[in-house]
Amino acid sequence: MSDEKLPVDVNKLLKNKLKSVSIGELEEKISAVVSELVGEDYKCTIDDVKYTLFSGADFHLKVELSYNPED
Repeated sequence: MSDEKLPVDVNKLLKNKLKSVSIGELEEKISAVVSELVGEDYKCTIDDVKYTLFSGADFHLKVELSYNPED
């Protein structure tokens, strides 16, 4: 393993692309993946979103079984 340091692209770190992603779309995609994994209809809600300086985000994620009386 090399001790060579890779250059850090500071502009890339500071430009948080997560801010351009719709929270609704994230909820929809997470719901779909969980539903597929579990085999039941689940819904996801995201709140308390705080974007971090270095291209990240902290948020509260809630996944729960969707109640559909027609099933």
